Amino acid sequence: MANERPNRRLAAILAADVAGYSRLTGGDEEGTLARLRAIRKELIDPAIAAHRGRLVNTTGDGALVEFASVVDAVRCAIEVQRGMLTRNVGFPPDRQIQFRVGINLGDVVVEADDDLMGDGVNVAARLEAVASPGGICVSDDAYRQVRDKLDYGFEDLGELQLKNIARRVHAYRVRLDGSGAAGHAPIAKAIAVALPDKPSLAVLPFENMGDAVADVYFADGIAEDIITELSRYPDLFVIARNSSFTYRGKAVRATDVARELGVQYVVEGSVRRASNRVRITAQLIDARSDSHLWAQRYDRSLEDVFAVQDEVTANIVAVLPGRVEAAALERASRKTSNSLEAYDYLLRGKFCHHLENAEANREAEAHFDQSIKLDSRFASAWAWKACTLGQAWNAEFRPRTPELFQQINQFVETAAGLDENDTECHRIMCRLALSQGHYAKSEHHLDRALALNPNDPRLIVQRGINLTFLGDPEVAIAWIERAMRIDPFSASRYYLDLVRALFTAGRPAEAITVLERNAREHHEHYLWLAACHAAAGNEAAGHEVMRKAIALRPDVSIGAVFGRWPPWKRAEDKIRLRDALVLTGLPS
Repeated sequence: MANERPNRRLAAILAADVAGYSRLTGGDEEGTLARLRAIRKELIDPAIAAHRGRLVNTTGDGALVEFASVVDAVRCAIEVQRGMLTRNVGFPPDRQIQFRVGINLGDVVVEADDDLMGDGVNVAARLEAVASPGGICVSDDAYRQVRDKLDYGFEDLGELQLKNIARRVHAYRVRLDGSGAAGHAPIAKAIAVALPDKPSLAVLPFENMGDAVADVYFADGIAEDIITELSRYPDLFVIARNSSFTYRGKAVRATDVARELGVQYVVEGSVRRASNRVRITAQLIDARSDSHLWAQRYDRSLEDVFAVQDEVTANIVAVLPGRVEAAALERASRKTSNSLEAYDYLLRGKFCHHLENAEANREAEAHFDQSIKLDSRFASAWAWKACTLGQAWNAEFRPRTPELFQQINQFVETAAGLDENDTECHRIMCRLALSQGHYAKSEHHLDRALALNPNDPRLIVQRGINLTFLGDPEVAIAWIERAMRIDPFSASRYYLDLVRALFTAGRPAEAITVLERNAREHHEHYLWLAACHAAAGNEAAGHEVMRKAIALRPDVSIGAVFGRWPPWKRAEDKIRLRDALVLTGLPS
């Protein structure tokens, strides 16, 4: 028996684990495990079966899967990783579940219980360890089998020294954004990561170094305000908060962040708050050379926090290529609260608002109310209260009553009266005017907002939304795709805006591709998918999908649909959509 040869075969091995598993279970063990069970049942197991894989074994946070084909293994991994983008929508960055995947083609030893051992397995496991959260890393042997067979690009990582692997392994990263590949839908093109033609940077969430875990909102608020100030400069390309903040709590390299977000510079820092003092450190890194261009530490009284933010912003802009006219940089004029406590409650409210769920929405409103109570002339607090009520209206966290709509108008008008240069005020007033068909007023407020903050993706996508309803959908598409580029990790937020523009432009087939790439169980998603199928000439598919929309929202009707969206300025645009909805069988 000692001379019996082991049972060997060539196999494509996929190794995966959950990034930050200990942190996730430490914060909410039962909830995390329940989510993982659902993800496996609804996404992972079906994907493995669809691509003819065999689940070899699982651990608490990982899995090993065998495939006869490397192409099947990579396709399975892509399906899972893209599926997780949808499943993480609505969760704060530190509660999102992300997988790291490594794939190798190699010789494996088959044990009596069908478990797999050997170098082929070990390399896959080590590649998984170096993959980024949400990413896929493949060996050179695997890459040669798939490089000409998939519509996805690959980034050469060079030869890596993997843990406990004697030889160096040449590896590649799968470009899940679709860059470098042909035949992708507009949404894939929108998030390609080529460097912009002007200085570009991402501000990572500042690390909370204080003793209180609850102070994370304060650190987030400092970084978010720096993003807002930098975004005011039209000569800069600034990644949006929603994308840069996905790195919160993760040990990442500036070079990796820059590559994934498509920027040249990265800003990172930390905040330590104790008693009435605050220490803020910040550094600017040129990711091309992985060199520090500037670093500074500020030890200040908390009353000086606004001055610290302005000074950090000024220093960052001053060292960028060409200096971006920063030699004469002046403090951006803005009205802030004289009460530090009011500002503190504003940061708490914004933190809750960004969680985007009903309970957090109520908490955000309470924090803004407290901020207003402390300083009734704090324009930002009034504007964010209006924004939070608008979030409740759009997401139907509370009934859509005339009283609620009146409150939103009242609060934003109060904010505008206190500070006519508040960007949030003009953004909200733009949306309110559009919803009532006041197109000129909506455009006026949008122009004002973009002049104040030209890099805010919410304003850029709003230009696309306005153009769609005003009757210029082709131009609208370019604006929406630009917002997706600035905010690549939140591109799925804007996919229905892109779908509306494509449909209005008479491109329903492309809209269907976008919808299928962002599949989710939501009645509005199914409404648009049904309408696009009908407009593309497939009435049967339109009927089938519309039944799903009605099952999720039995009271849906053509009248309710048009009551939910702003009015189309051109009659032919409204008629095109109404005709398509009629063909799906949606009642009037």
